Amino acid sequence: MPHKPIIRVLIAKPGLDGHDRGARLVTLALRDAGFEVIYPGLHQTVEKIVETALQEDVNVIGLSILSGAHLPIAKKLMNQLREAGMDDKLVVVGGNIPEQDIPALKSLGVAGVFPSSSRFEEIVAFIQSNVAEKQM
Repeated sequence: MPHKPIIRVLIAKPGLDGHDRGARLVTLALRDAGFEVIYPGLHQTVEKIVETALQEDVNVIGLSILSGAHLPIAKKLMNQLREAGMDDKLVVVGGNIPEQDIPALKSLGVAGVFPSSSRFEEIVAFIQSNVAEKQM
């Protein structure tokens, strides 16, 4: 039977947002689904997120943002990933994301957007499907 590679996911909380219950719950759901998940904690800078993604050789970067700063943070992250030659990473964003901002996030290169009420099964299925298409 062929060996199926384990999907590695970085869940990151950028900025000064101090609420990470959702990020921790998503982390546990992804681990339960068989992913290897790295969660470095609160108050990550975009630079640190890119560095951690490189060091951990992740397939997916998941940003958890409740502060309303999802557009400038996602723009900065996508630019830094391109500059670092890491634009093959699947980027997803979750948190308090207004519906009208989803097209803008996708135009930046964000593959998936999961507002606060998203189901864990939906997130897992999206990552499994899109990592397989994008990287493996």
